[in-house]
Amino acid sequence: MSADSSQSPPDTAQVPDRRPLIAFTWLWVGAPLAYGLYELVRKATQLFTG
Repeated sequence: MSADSSQSPPDTAQVPDRRPLIAFTWLWVGAPLAYGLYELVRKATQLFTG
């Protein structure tokens, strides 16, 4: 095999910035998770405190 057939990493100028997508994805998953945990703690305190 020649050295030309190996893959080189892409240039940094051609890689799209995915930070907004990553932030949106974290919010998409994290917001319902945080709300669910909040409700869990709220109902658990009602269960154990009467």
